[in-house]
Amino acid sequence: MNSAQLKSLAVFSLFAIIGFGPISPGCLIGMYIVTMRPAWFLALTENMYRDKALNVITYIKNPRIKAFLSLFSLFLIDIAPVPVTPVIAFGIILVRPLWFYRVVVSVYSHLD
Repeated sequence: MNSAQLKSLAVFSLFAIIGFGPISPGCLIGMYIVTMRPAWFLALTENMYRDKALNVITYIKNPRIKAFLSLFSLFLIDIAPVPVTPVIAFGIILVRPLWFYRVVVSVYSHLD
């Protein structure tokens, strides 16, 4: 596990604690990331995947819209008393699935 994964786990652990209300901070930040595409998130994702073999040639049609709608759906689901987003984030951070990296690269590569 690298330092980017440890930092991300620490942040989402905090989100899991404070996410027991009607607002999901992880989803809100995710929607901000998809909308504004800050450079720090792409750098964080690349650092998380730096020791994993990647061969990413992909095209996702309308990646920002799909990612935003997925995060918005999670935001609505997170209104329930049990936070779902941090659990999904823990899985992504620990397993580092290739599909997540592909989505991030697609969101950042389509400059609208």
